[in-house]
Amino acid sequence: MTENSSSKINETVSWVGRWTFVLAAAGSAVGLGNIWGFPYKAGTEGGGAFVLIYLLCILAVGLPIMMAEIMIGRRARKSPVNAMKIAAIDSGQSGKWQAVGWGGLISGILILSFYSVIAGICLNYIFISAFPNPEISSLTQFNEVTSSPLKLMFWHSIFIFLNILIISAGVISGIERMVRLLMPMLFILMMVMVINAMINGDFAKGLNFLFAPDFSQVDATTFLRAMGQAFFSLSLGMGSIMCYGAYMPQEENIFKTSLTVAGLDTVIAILAGLAIFPIIFAYGLEPGEGPGLVFISLLSVFVDMPLGNILGPAFFALLSIAALSSAISLLEPSVAYFEEEKIASRFSSALILGLSAWFIGIGSVLSFNDWSELEFIGGLNFLDSIDYLANQFLMPIGGMMVAIFAGWFFKPDLALEEFSGIQFYIFQVWRFFIKFVSPLLVATVFIYQLAS
Repeated sequence: MTENSSSKINETVSWVGRWTFVLAAAGSAVGLGNIWGFPYKAGTEGGGAFVLIYLLCILAVGLPIMMAEIMIGRRARKSPVNAMKIAAIDSGQSGKWQAVGWGGLISGILILSFYSVIAGICLNYIFISAFPNPEISSLTQFNEVTSSPLKLMFWHSIFIFLNILIISAGVISGIERMVRLLMPMLFILMMVMVINAMINGDFAKGLNFLFAPDFSQVDATTFLRAMGQAFFSLSLGMGSIMCYGAYMPQEENIFKTSLTVAGLDTVIAILAGLAIFPIIFAYGLEPGEGPGLVFISLLSVFVDMPLGNILGPAFFALLSIAALSSAISLLEPSVAYFEEEKIASRFSSALILGLSAWFIGIGSVLSFNDWSELEFIGGLNFLDSIDYLANQFLMPIGGMMVAIFAGWFFKPDLALEEFSGIQFYIFQVWRFFIKFVSPLLVATVFIYQLAS
């Protein structure tokens, strides 16, 4: 147990060692969008030029805000709502800053509601790819899966149930035990898929697609997309990192740990590209097909590929593990708040909030079929409307407000206490970026996304 550095009264559980936090935070960051989104954007936005810009954005946007979220969470050792409130009061500010935490909790539940539906399709495809039906095309197979509300509901329910099961077991017995299992599995499966790409794919063309710098494709939009990817890929602005930071041991170095998480997240994204794109090029597929490429084109490839009935399930298991490790972090902040406020026990909180996400997710299930023609926000269907509200509105506002609070309102001497163990010049650089650079860049991305 670790003593609360603010009140010196409350106690909370702590991760066992630095690497548990790294694995948990990396698990939160590495999701479906990361494994597909980053390689795709890198390939179509200038290859190596995009990768370089992305890394700079990680350092300028992602890393400073991640450090701020961990700092606030660890100091208060509370859920994001109460962590923001305590940090504000300790700095002589209004407790109304807790609204930032509330925004994170709401966005987490909203994202989980539709994320679970997509992840459920990944779970379903583990079995579909293991026992492919040669009588029907992969496009027909995908349409059969998505046109059936009952099939989507079944797998959506399975995925939510897994989340409830893990979260209700607790921070140590549930989340910590699971990330220690899931993340090594993810790495092993990733390496299997990369080796497969070397053997069965056009690896040279895949490398060229990802890393050959093409500055002719770089413009202002490229920088904005790289900034957006850097921010969203690290799960910032929705309370997950702040909540996990509350469980970080006091002796751990926030700067080094954050750097490790950001590096790990980027390495996995690049490995994903090396696993997917050589196969795409070897089989003459187009890399710009979006989600259809994963569920339609790649399935047909696995059917034709040697050992495809093994490699296919391995690939979709990889996607499912990435989704599950991310989804856990979406539910935990809300459950932690319910538990510490004694609204309900951990099990009851996980059940209530998990079922809430499940219920909202019904709208996303129906977006694939019965509600496909219905429009909600700005002409979007239900799933895309929830995605827009959470990912393009609540999350960037949350991240921007965390940066503004940490840079302008949180007492520097309190921040320095949490950053003990790092060189003072690093602290000064972080202060500069969190005050001036990070909030401005996040605001730019936010305005760009609203306008686009």
